[in-house]
Amino acid sequence: MAVAVSHRISPVFLGIAAATAATGWAVWSRAGGGVGLAVAVFLFVTGAWVVSLCLHEYAHARTALHCGDRSVAAKGYLTLNPLKYTHAVLSVLLPVLFLVMGGIGLPGGAVFVERHRIRGRWRHSLVSAAGPLTNALFALVCTAPFWLGALDGVPPGFRFALAFVALLQVTAAVLNALPVPGLDGYGAVEPWLSERARRRIEPFAPYGLLAVFVLLLAPEVNGVFFGLVDGVLGALGVTGAESYCGRDLYRFWRETDPACAFLSGVTG
Repeated sequence: MAVAVSHRISPVFLGIAAATAATGWAVWSRAGGGVGLAVAVFLFVTGAWVVSLCLHEYAHARTALHCGDRSVAAKGYLTLNPLKYTHAVLSVLLPVLFLVMGGIGLPGGAVFVERHRIRGRWRHSLVSAAGPLTNALFALVCTAPFWLGALDGVPPGFRFALAFVALLQVTAAVLNALPVPGLDGYGAVEPWLSERARRRIEPFAPYGLLAVFVLLLAPEVNGVFFGLVDGVLGALGVTGAESYCGRDLYRFWRETDPACAFLSGVTG
């Protein structure tokens, strides 16, 4: 009975998903207009980002379950409830804070997997890779109308918001795939390192994400990183102007670019 309950989707997640869908409809229908539309974009993008964070952590847990760690079910990781994560602040609150502050998809903290229960290096790598791969899949879903050429009838405001959600997923996938201690990319590589190398690198794991963030503050590194992100989005049919307007509308507390505001219906 306990196992069945631990697999049941949490009402918390269902509530977040429902709120995301409702605000998405508000953006699509331009409900409220003006500032009301911009606020709807903010709520829709934030909700979609939290949903993706939950799916990211769920992917780690579900993969770990199939690779031998059955403890993830008892811990509630399979319920998609963000409150069940080992590091709820790192997994949800911190990424949302960075989204609001800088408009970037910062990867969060992973669920706690009992690695000793998992046998085989490929399985360990797969557990770590499952999170970034989920972000990549989320990006593909968000950009489907773009690369399928199915944008006819899609309101500009919704298109911009969707482009920004896709940008967040691509940034999260790229950042988390870096082979930096503390990130999933390193988790996928670690099983293939020698025991001596792992012991030497282990003390730096808590500072990996911080180091990446500091490097992104450098204009040269930032330019290269977002050049890569824009390249990926361009290959998926999303233009830089669309993701830019999505980010611009998201920050409703700031003055909106007149062109983005006019096209989306925030003004005019």
